[in-house]
Amino acid sequence: MEAAQAPVENNNTNGEVEQTEEEGANGIFQITIKLPHEPFETQMTISTAEQVQDLRQSIIEMPHTFQYSCFHLEHEGKRINDYVELSEVEGLKADSVLTLVEDAYTEKEARLHVIRVRELIGAAGDRTDALHGILAGLSLHDTVGLDQSGKPKEDGPEQSPLADYDFKAGGAVKSLLPPVQEPAPKTIKSIAVSPWNPPPYHLRSKGHLMYLVVNTNENEQHHITSHVSGFYVNKSSNASFDPSPRDGPKARQAHSLLNLLEAISPSFNDSFQKLLDHNAKKELLTIFQLSNAIPANPWLVPAPTSALTTHQPDLARTQESYLISGVENTETLRDWNEEFQSTREMPKEAVHDRVFRERLTSKLFADYNDAATRGAMLVARGEIAPLNPTEAKDAQIFVYNNIFYSFGADGVGTFGTEGGDEAARVAVGKDVFGVRAVNNLDIPNLFTSGTVVVDYLGKRIVGQSIVPGIFKQRDPGEHQIDYGAVEGKEIVADDKSFVPLFEQLSKALRVKKHPVWDKDNVRHELEGSVETKGLIGTDGRRYALDLYRLTPLDVAWIEAHWSEPAKEGETKSSEKDYPHRMATLRPELVESYGRQKLREYVKNELEKKKGAREETPVKKAVKAEEEEGSSSEESSEEESSEEEESSDEDEEEKKTDKKADKKVAKTEKKADGEAEPEKKAEEQDRVDISGFNFALNPDVFSGQNPQSEEDKAEWAKDEAEVRAACEHLQSEVLPRLIQELKDGEVGFPMDGQSLSALLHKRGVNIRYLGKIAELADKPDPRLQALKRLVIQEMIARGFKHFANSKLRNIPAPFAAACVAHLLNCLLGAEANPKPVAESDSSLKSIYPEADFSFEKLTPETLKKAVVAQIALRYRYNLNALGGNWVETGKELQLFREVSLKLGLQLESKQYAFTKEALVSVLAAKPAPAPQTNGNSTSSKKKNKNKQASPPRTESPAPARTAQTFHADDVLNIVPVVKEASPKSLLAEEALEAGRMSVAQDQKELGQELLLESLQLHEQIYGVLHPEVARAYHTLSNLLFNLEDKASALELAHKAVIVSERTLGVDHADTVLAYLNLGLFEHASGNTKGALVYVRHALDLWKIIYGADHPDSITTLNNAAVMLQAMKLYHESRIWFEASLAICEDVSGKNSINTATLLFQTAQSLALDKDMRGAVNRMRESYNIFKEVLGAEDRNTKEAESWLEQLTQSAVSQQKQLNDIAAGRIRRVQLTGRNPLRPAAATPTVSEHANTVGGPQTRRGTGGVDQRSIDELLKYIEGESPKTPTKKRGQANPRRRGGKN
Repeated sequence: MEAAQAPVENNNTNGEVEQTEEEGANGIFQITIKLPHEPFETQMTISTAEQVQDLRQSIIEMPHTFQYSCFHLEHEGKRINDYVELSEVEGLKADSVLTLVEDAYTEKEARLHVIRVRELIGAAGDRTDALHGILAGLSLHDTVGLDQSGKPKEDGPEQSPLADYDFKAGGAVKSLLPPVQEPAPKTIKSIAVSPWNPPPYHLRSKGHLMYLVVNTNENEQHHITSHVSGFYVNKSSNASFDPSPRDGPKARQAHSLLNLLEAISPSFNDSFQKLLDHNAKKELLTIFQLSNAIPANPWLVPAPTSALTTHQPDLARTQESYLISGVENTETLRDWNEEFQSTREMPKEAVHDRVFRERLTSKLFADYNDAATRGAMLVARGEIAPLNPTEAKDAQIFVYNNIFYSFGADGVGTFGTEGGDEAARVAVGKDVFGVRAVNNLDIPNLFTSGTVVVDYLGKRIVGQSIVPGIFKQRDPGEHQIDYGAVEGKEIVADDKSFVPLFEQLSKALRVKKHPVWDKDNVRHELEGSVETKGLIGTDGRRYALDLYRLTPLDVAWIEAHWSEPAKEGETKSSEKDYPHRMATLRPELVESYGRQKLREYVKNELEKKKGAREETPVKKAVKAEEEEGSSSEESSEEESSEEEESSDEDEEEKKTDKKADKKVAKTEKKADGEAEPEKKAEEQDRVDISGFNFALNPDVFSGQNPQSEEDKAEWAKDEAEVRAACEHLQSEVLPRLIQELKDGEVGFPMDGQSLSALLHKRGVNIRYLGKIAELADKPDPRLQALKRLVIQEMIARGFKHFANSKLRNIPAPFAAACVAHLLNCLLGAEANPKPVAESDSSLKSIYPEADFSFEKLTPETLKKAVVAQIALRYRYNLNALGGNWVETGKELQLFREVSLKLGLQLESKQYAFTKEALVSVLAAKPAPAPQTNGNSTSSKKKNKNKQASPPRTESPAPARTAQTFHADDVLNIVPVVKEASPKSLLAEEALEAGRMSVAQDQKELGQELLLESLQLHEQIYGVLHPEVARAYHTLSNLLFNLEDKASALELAHKAVIVSERTLGVDHADTVLAYLNLGLFEHASGNTKGALVYVRHALDLWKIIYGADHPDSITTLNNAAVMLQAMKLYHESRIWFEASLAICEDVSGKNSINTATLLFQTAQSLALDKDMRGAVNRMRESYNIFKEVLGAEDRNTKEAESWLEQLTQSAVSQQKQLNDIAAGRIRRVQLTGRNPLRPAAATPTVSEHANTVGGPQTRRGTGGVDQRSIDELLKYIEGESPKTPTKKRGQANPRRRGGKN
């Protein structure tokens, strides 16, 4: 990719889409832009749907127009307004000429130009950003398959990228970091604001804006004046001030600072070109700044001495805030609430209006989340003064950057009866999801405040945009709130203007309109929960606040595990001590229960209508409807591309909603369809579902006492309905989920994140983990794996709660020591049963109030505390179930879970979890080397630093206790953020429409819609965003199935990069994206490259889950097929055998999956010339097929015919060997029958392997090998080694049952 023709893909200059559409269609065409400097003109492809702003942005980012940042465009001598759409520019058509005219600078423009040039020429040093952690937004995509020195791994002639792979070894953390890269070439030594800045009054009036000082690579220093007309070199020096232009030969002046630098430094041009080439080697997406999403923070990061994180001197770093936001620092202050609400009020009738509105919304939420998180960190560190310093710590509130902060704790006793601090903590978390749900519904005239919850250093902090009027003291007799409960639930307000708004909200969320009673037993009809409040702001807008109660309580859970707060001195019984009463049902569960109710409703209606008619058609209809229920779920799973087990809960929520709608539609269709044969009955078979309504009352079981009899009766009915929903969860949802995981119907979760996403998608709360562990405690190997994963998740979460309670009350400088000690007690007890906390005792005296109790913890007390947390929160008794509580060999996985949950960033190294490992680590490094400047003497990677400073004489290092984690290993703690940004409905709709078209076999239309949805995703979210990663992933699968392999491959690469940078380099989705990429590379003929990616995915898999994940059977199998394609038969045999071993383990010795893999393994043994082994394997395969499917099944027959051939072949091979031994060589010619076509009877894993479908084990057909037995045997006997090239790797990637 040449730098010269690669416009950076910013929101809109979307490279691919433009080429794929016919030029000129959709208003896409070329124009010429005249420039004031070299090369004097340039071509650009534009779309009339874009804003002029987007065109400007593309100009600024094109390599030969880099230098312009302060300009306007003219068309036929008229200035174009920057804020209109290109379609509004008069007379603009294909081959129009626009002129770029340089503008006079203002002080702000000059500052921004300087920042821009610093970024461009690589002069901006590393930033220590408060919000983003070390190496935030890291991508490994470009360096996969390189060894530590950054060179490609040397392969021997016969070696494949999988050569030295060890199936049983633990995960190696080094696969989570890139190798050290060569540093970027330096273009200038430094550029900064001069000490003479800002200009004095008399010069300001002459147009001086600011002064800079530049040190070039030639070691010359130049003072530069930034003037309204551009930049020039002045006569100042460090000692004397004279900002007038230099005279004569040394005079240099240019409109752009970039051009001025070229003029004053002879070497600048070369080094700048080198820098551009250096950056062009990287995939652009890996270096592009994230602007619309918070980047993912890796949990393992390089040591401070590593070359990946060098800290360099840069004077301008400290001046950046002045450069960005001016002398007064006010340019960055924003009125968040006004921005949010006015964006909501923008028009959304036309499509381009919607794009613009959603794009602004997405950017605004990203900026707000960023700002709110920064402020929350300052609050947590105690850097901001509270508004009410006299109150208790938990009740203090703060305002910073126009955002209002409070703690997620019960400071003022609002939740006294619900569970105090615990209840408050849960309520704010639920509030964020409530706000997100309301934002997604996008109800006109109902507003929410921007809400973010940040967990940092053990504290939970809520940041909200300030609703105007929320702090206003109301007159006596007026309530603080206009709708819902005021001050507890004693007074209830019901301003009528909220009714139509809350009505829409409740309808969408299935909330029932119901009465509530205040303290005087006055009845008020409310649309939503009494806890959900409405406030009319002083700006006249209606705001919905406190959205944590949009679904009913989980009554079954509360009655089983919660009791009212006891009187003083009494303790709750251990059966009933759940920490809070905020246990609500999930919206997904309410939806799924609603679908079940709909099914029942349809059934009953049909029963009623049956009447006189014979019942067969109805039965059929109902039955069809029932099947439809299950099949439509399956089909929409499958439509959503094979491995769409994406771990984002909301997307799943959305999917379930869509399923629900689809299902209703299908139900009706079915009902019609069945009745058509009998026209008379047609009318009767239609079920009108407009009479169906399903809504739950969220306030039952919350201390309301109905007064009149009919209210009591209605209330009792509501209570029964909610109980039934809870029952549905226990008796339907959980067992079905367990069954599907057992049968391999859903992708098996890899880690805590994917597990909780799966549960949430099904509407199961995390508090049911204990229940799931009990249900999974069966001998089935898949369920045992599930149980282990669930227990690990419970330990991680229990530990998180306990760690937070310790971190909450200690000062920031002790956080690292506390974390290290807690980790030692959790994971390092094997290595050192008596870990020592490494806190700095000299600092303790400064913090008299701090709580240093963490130092007294031992592994035993920690275990006791965590076990108690698990019993308390998940109702699971870990001790009674015995066994080692942190699974041996899974320490790394638990360490990762805990780090991600607490936002830890630790130094990347192989931590010693056992005594032996610890001893060997200590033996390896005699004494901790002192940190020298930039290099440490015992640097792990031998830094080939040319100018390494000589190591200083060692200061005596203090002796440290030998233990797994040291305080110095904890390099940083980053915030964990929950936010409420809505999804883009437009982009989702386009994607869904494309999917539907493809499903209905309208390929061209489908492809067009898919590319459009891609463009919308990129426009609305910006490229680097988790939603876009998901879209890339889905689209790459869909396009691949439409045979557009090139686009699919490109999108698969992008999916990997975006997923790495926004979700994490070892996120479960990233692993799936790598596996996908491997399959597509293989299908495009680059098998070697494919194996590099597959290997990386397997390495990640080991870190995330450990070895032998149930779904990795497919991946190992795919790898084996790829190796076969490369003719590495011996190696592929090893991989088939590894896959078979896991399969026997997971599916059992006698399952069809095992039989199919035995079949494949037999073939690979034959290819590897091990005939006897092949015969034995094939015989086992044949026996299983015969036993399970019967002798007549095609699979059985095929195995039988192969078995005969292989047996003959084995005999002849043996004969040959005997003959050779006897010195007589005789060629044997074998006659083979025609092979059978592959069978299509049973779903097996193998099909999945011969297709290049997704990495999830989905059931396909039971095909085995397309190659004729003759060919194989001939090959084995050495006649024609060339024939078996028809690889099944190229088979159609998604063959469904029977369509081969």
